[in-house]
Amino acid sequence: MSIKNRYLILLILIPWTCLAHSVTAWERDLRDKASFLVQASLRETPRIVADLETFGEPALPLLEAMLNGNLHYRVSDKRLVIADSQSAGQILIIDAVTAEKLQDSRKRLLTKVRVNNQLRKQIRRIISRITLGSLNASVRLKAVNNMLYNLNPQSIGLLAEAKKIETDGDVLKLINLTLAINDLRTSDESHVLLDAIITVRGNLEPIVFNTISTLLKENKANQRVRHDEYLLSQIKRVHAELQTKIKFYELTERLYYGLSLGSVLLLAASGLAITFGVMRVINMAHGELIMLGAYTTYVVQLLLPSYIEFSIYIAIPCAFLVSGGVGIMIERFIIRFLRDRPLETLLATFGVSLILQQSVRSLFSPLNRQVSNPDWLSGSLEINPIFALTYNRLYILLFALIVFANLVLIIKKTDLGLQIRAVSQNREMAKCMGIKTDRVDALTFGLGSGLAGLAGVALSQITNVGPNLGQAYIIDSFMVVVFGGVGNLYGTLVGGFSLGVINKFLEPLAGTVLSNIIVLIFIVFFIQLRPSGLFPEISRVSK
Repeated sequence: MSIKNRYLILLILIPWTCLAHSVTAWERDLRDKASFLVQASLRETPRIVADLETFGEPALPLLEAMLNGNLHYRVSDKRLVIADSQSAGQILIIDAVTAEKLQDSRKRLLTKVRVNNQLRKQIRRIISRITLGSLNASVRLKAVNNMLYNLNPQSIGLLAEAKKIETDGDVLKLINLTLAINDLRTSDESHVLLDAIITVRGNLEPIVFNTISTLLKENKANQRVRHDEYLLSQIKRVHAELQTKIKFYELTERLYYGLSLGSVLLLAASGLAITFGVMRVINMAHGELIMLGAYTTYVVQLLLPSYIEFSIYIAIPCAFLVSGGVGIMIERFIIRFLRDRPLETLLATFGVSLILQQSVRSLFSPLNRQVSNPDWLSGSLEINPIFALTYNRLYILLFALIVFANLVLIIKKTDLGLQIRAVSQNREMAKCMGIKTDRVDALTFGLGSGLAGLAGVALSQITNVGPNLGQAYIIDSFMVVVFGGVGNLYGTLVGGFSLGVINKFLEPLAGTVLSNIIVLIFIVFFIQLRPSGLFPEISRVSK
């Protein structure tokens, strides 16, 4: 029966059914028909499955479960169920007809409905017919998309029929693409191939490029195009256009990932730029302050398991306060006694980093912890079939820019920022003007440490949280600060994004480790030529 006839039958039957039957009656009829699967032999099952097709979309969950081997019946009452998940011998089951969640059942109390390969082929054809005849355009679009990557003569016949009555533009476009791909694979006629090439031109679905590449290779082997120079030139032209577009979007994707890495480096290095620029302290515990911010995000989620969507809003200020508070303690109890002794400060903060790492291992164990992403941070924004922007990295990029903008406002427009700039330019003169430099040092170190905590929040959304999380970014953060210019925030901005993009463009060519080494060598040579970095700090006195 054609899809068009099915539509006519549905249009006739649905109004009558709505008047004569309730939803419960539909469920009862479907349940009665499906119940024959319990006692049927493999020889009888195809007839029952064919009868289930008449119920249309309500029978889809049952048929799909049967195809995937998840359809069972309970030994106690012969009720058909779908095994949803299993753990430790327990199976969470749902009713195969109503999708009602039932209580857990032991696996030994369920019996699987048997299927074989011939039956699976029949079920696939039935599912294709039902979904192609759906009144929901999104269901039809999904069905055609599945057929695009599983082409066979039966599906091509169904698509040819569906094309005659399809009204949705997106579905029709995908049907034409699928039929064109089939023509490129099977046809030897020049005019058919030419029409197919025109149809697929500019489409970035991976199967399009692969099919055209295969066609060109086959032409070299057996002259499938039959010496049609114009057709061959068109095929090569479309192939070259697709290659150019794919390379462009691959480069765009690398740029996006480079900016994403740069945003993390910007968050991590901003705090380091402030503390290093004002206090000339080489803080080797900065990576552990990033780690504390990530663990704070993890703890907030543990405390608010039912509010994952909003927990990150609470984690941001909490991470800033936790890391900032620890930073102030480090400055008050250690660094203030080692001022103007940079090597001893380096060793002391290195010891602090070991203490913080071991404390976290003792409290949370050495195993990595996973922080759940809210729904609005999951998934991706699909630009085309080969390029998509993942939401977590996109929001981290925006978050980094917002934090940086607020940091600039603090430094430029607040009393604390004025005092920080005064101390960084001339500490002795600032002290003579009545600025409490010790207080400024503590608040500056706390601000820089709080920014490290915000970097930890961002990292928790793209990687696992562990005791060694910060170690992977501490060296890169120092390189950003030195490359951009010590104490210069705009230099940190440019340096962070520059090194992030350079890293991501080098990784496909040299690998992750070698690309990091190349960047390090580049920084060394750059500092030899320009010791003050890209944007040197302007100071009234030499430090």
